[in-house]
Amino acid sequence: MLTLCPLTHADIPVIKSWPPYPPEFADLDYCLRDGGWLDEYGKRPKTSILVAKKSKEIAGFSILARDGRGGAEFRIALHPARIGTGTGRAVIRSTLEYCFADMTIRSVRLIVRKNNLRAQALYAAANFRPAGECCEEIAGKPVEFFAMEIDRRTFFLEKN
Repeated sequence: MLTLCPLTHADIPVIKSWPPYPPEFADLDYCLRDGGWLDEYGKRPKTSILVAKKSKEIAGFSILARDGRGGAEFRIALHPARIGTGTGRAVIRSTLEYCFADMTIRSVRLIVRKNNLRAQALYAAANFRPAGECCEEIAGKPVEFFAMEIDRRTFFLEKN
């Protein structure tokens, strides 16, 4: 069973010491390391970083950065050994349940790399819908993304 709990200071070195992602996901490895998502989002106000644990081990983490206007940005990272095991689906569902328990949140958005077909399929299966495209600089290189979002109504209709 998967449980979500707030990130603790002790969790950070554990996550940063995870082995590298497999070659298919090597471009995503930066998010786990020094200067990555934990460092970037850990300093942002109105942001929750949640650790997903299975059998007391960290299986992944998710980030919800509230924008103060009824929305939140969503990020997810899994332990490299958990990719393809269904853990991502469970972390997404648990994180959205946590997020939408806050009645001020109306929608959750994310960006996914255009070349990450597995993640796109995972988000679509969780009822995120297309919401545009963007390009961001990652490690000094432009990266193309699709934007996706889900609203409170869709989440609760599809959940039941």
